[in-house]
Amino acid sequence: MTEPLLAVRGVKSFYGNIMALKGVAVDVHEGEIVTLIGANGAGKSTLMMTIFGNPRAREGRIVYQGRDITDLPTHEIARLRIAQSPEGRRIFPRMTVRENRQMGSEIDEGAHFEEDLAKVCALFPVLARRLDQRGGTLSGGEQQMLAIARALMAKPQLLALDEPSLGLAPILVKQIFQIITDLNNEGMTILLSEQNARSALKIAHQGIVMETGKIRFSDTARSLRENSVVQHAYLGVD
Repeated sequence: MTEPLLAVRGVKSFYGNIMALKGVAVDVHEGEIVTLIGANGAGKSTLMMTIFGNPRAREGRIVYQGRDITDLPTHEIARLRIAQSPEGRRIFPRMTVRENRQMGSEIDEGAHFEEDLAKVCALFPVLARRLDQRGGTLSGGEQQMLAIARALMAKPQLLALDEPSLGLAPILVKQIFQIITDLNNEGMTILLSEQNARSALKIAHQGIVMETGKIRFSDTARSLRENSVVQHAYLGVD
């Protein structure tokens, strides 16, 4: 087995005195989709944020491409070609679609912006028609696409997506998961946090079930789909 692109080892992180992650270990290998599933408060988003240094891991190590990034500032982590589309989209509502994408490209000071913009527009044609429209006037699904598009402007090797289907209509959820699959087919490594466990496990290579800051199961996505506990708790199978 090759060394993982991202390795999280025994990580503990806190909000004040409350331990949110309790010794978490995760491997993400190049070319994989690894999905985190679990209920609200399970620690999925906290793990995503801890990888990016906010909150900071108090114990354990986070290694990316063989480099320990545990104590690096967030902006330096981003320069290593790790990009995040956070939960809740968090686009800049008063900026246009073009300007939001420019913010994503600032990691390399906007070099090749127009070329990169054209590539991302091909993935999100609905946004290509709205480049001069303010982000806050887009629909929920379009804002989620913009959040992903902004992250892609940094040309990441690892893309972290936190709850990309949250609050979307089923037809838009299907579109978002197809986009994630297409990105992976083009070679992008993806760490995906999702409450929609059924859809996430369909497209993932590996799955991780989190409960109250710990990992309960870690296995191939196929094995988790066949796990009776996971089926009952997360997939709606009686």
